[in-house]
Amino acid sequence: MIMKPENCSISGQATAASNILDQITLDHAWELVTTFSGKERWRPEDVNEAGEMIADRLRALGLPVEIHRPTVALSVPLSASVTLDGEEMFAKPPSSSKSCPEGVSAELFYIPAQKSSLRSYNKKAIAFFGEDVGTDVEMREKVAGKILITEGFGNPALAAIAMEWGAVGMIAVNPGVDTHWGTCTTVWGSPDLDDFGRKPTIPVISVANPVGLKLIARAQVGPTEVTIKTEMQEGWFEQAIPVVEIPSSVDPDKFLLLHGHYDSWDVGVGDNATGDATMLEIARVLWENRDQLQRSVRVAWWPGHSTGRYAGSTWFSDHFALDLDENCVMQVNCDSPGCRWATSYHQTTAMTETHMLVNDVIEKIAGKTPVMQRPHQAGDYSFNNIGISSFFMLSSTMPDDLREEKGYYAVSGCGGNIAWHTENDTLEIADKDVLLTDIKIYLESVWRVVNATVLPVDWRATIAELQVTADKYAEASGEAVNLTAVQGAVASLASSLDRFYLGVEDGDIPVKAANEVQMRLARIMVPVNYTTAPRFTHDPAITRAPMPLIEGVMDLAHVPAEMLNVTLTQLMRGANRTAAALMDARRLVDSVL
Repeated sequence: MIMKPENCSISGQATAASNILDQITLDHAWELVTTFSGKERWRPEDVNEAGEMIADRLRALGLPVEIHRPTVALSVPLSASVTLDGEEMFAKPPSSSKSCPEGVSAELFYIPAQKSSLRSYNKKAIAFFGEDVGTDVEMREKVAGKILITEGFGNPALAAIAMEWGAVGMIAVNPGVDTHWGTCTTVWGSPDLDDFGRKPTIPVISVANPVGLKLIARAQVGPTEVTIKTEMQEGWFEQAIPVVEIPSSVDPDKFLLLHGHYDSWDVGVGDNATGDATMLEIARVLWENRDQLQRSVRVAWWPGHSTGRYAGSTWFSDHFALDLDENCVMQVNCDSPGCRWATSYHQTTAMTETHMLVNDVIEKIAGKTPVMQRPHQAGDYSFNNIGISSFFMLSSTMPDDLREEKGYYAVSGCGGNIAWHTENDTLEIADKDVLLTDIKIYLESVWRVVNATVLPVDWRATIAELQVTADKYAEASGEAVNLTAVQGAVASLASSLDRFYLGVEDGDIPVKAANEVQMRLARIMVPVNYTTAPRFTHDPAITRAPMPLIEGVMDLAHVPAEMLNVTLTQLMRGANRTAAALMDARRLVDSVL
């Protein structure tokens, strides 16, 4: 029997002593927030200056800091516009748009997007436009040579769809009066030979809703030609990555990675000066109490999040891959904590095996029960292909009823404030009380992981999730793809995990062996559940469903007849890879039983 997450129990969780949490002060954190509120951090030279500012504060607090200076690929938006009937209107190009300062002129083609998909990274046309959208062949006939305009943000999946349909440009109509920055490439981090060809080859712009409605209204009347212009600063730039190592005297090699980005759009207070400040304060407290750490902690501040599609964290993942593989017990991402009105935790990001830990911490610190969501293929989660258990990306956010009361639309940061990715993300977006609560949540979480006798993850919760997924996929597939091997591998691993955790709790399995198995399980199970590309590479920045190698069985009804056998071949190979990985996981667990 597979235990449900709420029934799982892990021994050895270490709760942070109250005196550790009592050591938190906002003095240094708030000073960094206020300083960054006057510091733009999106041009390469400004980002480097901000990195030095973080390092200076760490040194002043007595912490040793190493600054890596990699050369990474960046695409920095400078300006954009759209011209209709001689009227040039303001726009913003997302990072990685093609630079077309001379402009591209073509007829508009409007297709309405579903409201629920405005922030979607799902690279399926029906996810954006609904079941009535035509086939790719039909849409290419309609869109090729035109500028696609639709509601939403200039995101990677939407830009990729537009290119596949032959559009020569794309306009994303934002939901409100503000125009949001973003990024439109599916390339994760700096490109390699395998993925550099996915960089957008068309200009992409975002416009405010009033501008977009004007364009859409004209397109609906009849053929309407517009000109869109984009200007980008692109190339390879040296960027600073400050990293603090807080060593344990007990098991110094094993470590938790706490990280977040310090580059931002404009001055980016809620996204992500508050996160930078959170990590600064946690690093200070942990350094002062390093003699109590059972495992080490690394704290890293990334550049290239916004203009390099996670280029900083990707570089770190690549260049320290073997150390991460051998020793990293967990990664914790810190993005957009401490924002005004963000008193709810109903969109807390966490991998399933960490749910029990995260739930317990938030209930203790905030007095609220979080609602977990599966980590998106976003937010500097650059470690999934290595296979590292992870929690947090976004944590606190404003309650839905308050957001509706204010008339806000959903965004992907800033605690739900629609200042996200705009010039309005200034000092008033930060909230001292919320920031203090979130710092406590992060510190308590990190403390528990590095000081737990047995790592506080429960793979029974993950395998329960995968069993539901495998059964759903098998039902959808019918006889098209045989998934019995996947289902059998899930059931077999579930049985072994039940015996494993019983052995851990009874003391029959040595603690060191139990921890090694749990960490090694992540190297198998995280890639199975979140990736399709091989380990030590990076999946595209598009939505990844659970067990993504076989998720395509859910879309067989929409596969054109001429592509059905090709698709079935792909899915069979994916099923083999998935089942084999799960069997490897079972053998790993069985090795200590």
